Amino acid sequence: PISLGVTAVELLPIHAFETEPRLLHHGLTNYWGYNTLNFFSPHGAYATAEAVAAGPDAVLREVKDMVRSLHAAGIEVILDVVYNHTSELDLGAPRSSLRGIDNAGYYRQHEDGAYIDVTGCGNSVNTSTDAAARLIVDSLRYWVQEVQIDGFRFDLAATLGRDARHEFTPDHPLL
Repeated sequence: PISLGVTAVELLPIHAFETEPRLLHHGLTNYWGYNTLNFFSPHGAYATAEAVAAGPDAVLREVKDMVRSLHAAGIEVILDVVYNHTSELDLGAPRSSLRGIDNAGYYRQHEDGAYIDVTGCGNSVNTSTDAAARLIVDSLRYWVQEVQIDGFRFDLAATLGRDARHEFTPDHPLL
């Protein structure tokens, strides 16, 4: 066998995501995955048609099989993850993610409830709350323990280290 010297692959975000309405309006699609809907589910459109037809469990099984196959070839799997914001749109728009659970507990907000956007993506997950920080840690643990992911690349990682004043602090508990 020929060795390419590849020891790891990094996947763009594979968490379930939505295409932004402004892209849809122009007939475009988000293929990159940086508009997370759910931190625990793989994006169904990346799976085979057979897995999609069989449902979410089959999609997850396909991801696990891929990771096992890469590990069998001596290749580690690193995921690019987007925990700094979600696909949630402005207030008044349909709920798509964490706003339906606890808007104020999961998103950074001004006094009037409008989102504080430190990501440039419309909203920012409020990692200064225990609930949001725990959700991220639980998601990381899930991908490591259940899917056997070897490592992560954090999109806009400094955003995760912001305190209740929305300022970066290097000793943030999540970091």
